[in-house]
Amino acid sequence: MISTILLQAGGGGMMQFLPILLMVVVFYFFMIRPQMKKQKDHKKYIEELGVNSKIVTTAGIHGRIVEVSDTTFLVDVGSGVKIRFDKSAVALDASKAANAQKTA
Repeated sequence: MISTILLQAGGGGMMQFLPILLMVVVFYFFMIRPQMKKQKDHKKYIEELGVNSKIVTTAGIHGRIVEVSDTTFLVDVGSGVKIRFDKSAVALDASKAANAQKTA
C-alpha cells in the first residue's frame, strides 16, 4: 500500500512538467531552429558575394559591389557614388532577387 501511494505521488509530479517540456520543444522547433538556419544561410550568402554582385541593403539601397574587404563592401549606388557598407547590412532575400534578375 505504501509503495502504491509513493508511485502515484511521483507520477503526478512528472505529469505537471510534461506540458512545460512540450512547450519548450515546440518553441525550439518553431522559433529557435529556423532562426539559426536563417543566420547560417545569410552568413554563407555574404561569404559568396564578390565584385560586381548586385545587392540590396537592409535600408533598401540598391547597388553593385565594387570592392570587398574583411568586414565591409564598397558599393556603387549609381552616378559614381560609392558607399561603404558593413557586410551584415546586406538583405539576404532582396539581394538574391536582384542577382536572379541579373542572370535572367
